[in-house]
Amino acid sequence: MPWKATNKEEQRYELVQQIRSGVAPISELCRGFRISRQTAYRWYGRFRAKRLAGLKDRSHRPARVFGRTSRLWLDRLRRLRIERPTWGGRKLRHRLGQRFGRADVPAVATLSRWLKRWGLASGPRRRKPGPVVIHRAVRAARYCNQVWTVDFKGWYRTGDGRRVDPLTVRDLHSRYGLRIGLLSSQSIAPTRREFVRIFRQHGLPERIRCDNGAPFGGGGPTGLTRLSAWWVKLGIEVDYMTPGRPCENGAHEQFHRVYKLEVARHPAKSLAGQQRRSTEWLRDYNHERPHEALGMKVPAQYYVRSPRRLPRKITPWLYAGNWERRRVKGNGEISWQGRRRFIGEAFGQDNVGLKPVRVGVWKVFFGPVLVGELHEGESGGIRLAKYRHNK
Repeated sequence: MPWKATNKEEQRYELVQQIRSGVAPISELCRGFRISRQTAYRWYGRFRAKRLAGLKDRSHRPARVFGRTSRLWLDRLRRLRIERPTWGGRKLRHRLGQRFGRADVPAVATLSRWLKRWGLASGPRRRKPGPVVIHRAVRAARYCNQVWTVDFKGWYRTGDGRRVDPLTVRDLHSRYGLRIGLLSSQSIAPTRREFVRIFRQHGLPERIRCDNGAPFGGGGPTGLTRLSAWWVKLGIEVDYMTPGRPCENGAHEQFHRVYKLEVARHPAKSLAGQQRRSTEWLRDYNHERPHEALGMKVPAQYYVRSPRRLPRKITPWLYAGNWERRRVKGNGEISWQGRRRFIGEAFGQDNVGLKPVRVGVWKVFFGPVLVGELHEGESGGIRLAKYRHNK
């Protein structure tokens, strides 16, 4: 007979009594209770040692847990926190080390966890969610300058040991290589200067497709950096690829493979020499190398320059008359009703528009791009929009 789900102590007591009476051999009793001989002897031994108390379930909690914070340190932490109610885990740990020695002081994370458990500290405030915006999936280009693809090929060194980061730009429809610029870094300033040169030579595209990494993409919800925000100001739509799907820019990756095989693998001795080699190779790629996707024609037979010119001066954003307009400071904040509200560093030194939605709520736009929602009763950052990609 198996153990019952309830009143297990009575079942064990009955087993022990039958063992003591000797009415049947142990093996036969074990078959009746459907337990092993070891289990039967264990409960019998516990009954002989502690009587009925020995038939109760024992705790499986270990007698000692390695790394457990001692009661002594917890008492010291609680007393110090009461003395210094505004101090966090780092300051408390520093002071505990000064008072009692640094050898066994618990970690900052441990102290902070106990403060939260006691209700003496709160965790980081979670920002309330903002509106959800669906990104359109990447689209094929139907004509020249509709989509440009941009990327940085992996860095390498010239013959004199100088590091170069090749910025590559192509027209997706014609496969025409617009520029290979060898930069000293992937920071925003030199990359923007290179794009000024490209835009003056080839005009402006409708969209630029890029990955989500720097300097094209940032950590904010819109994904914009100062560079890509500048593209938006020029009337260019930024077409970010889906994270983890480099195949959406597969043609550009193939372009990189050919460039690496024919140019980057055997660099020139100097940066100027390598730039000349890259420019000459790009000219050959555009005018001599047939492309299978173009029916074995060369990209130069398809590409035409964009009619959209780079403006000499960018005019500020214009918003509807009933919208509020605020200038974003260099640190990404705006002043709103006597408070500083964080918008995003990508929009620094530019204007954002606040569209009234309902009482106390405004939608924040950077030109056509929705940044998030500003709620009057809150402080700190706005409720940032969340962008999702179409599957």
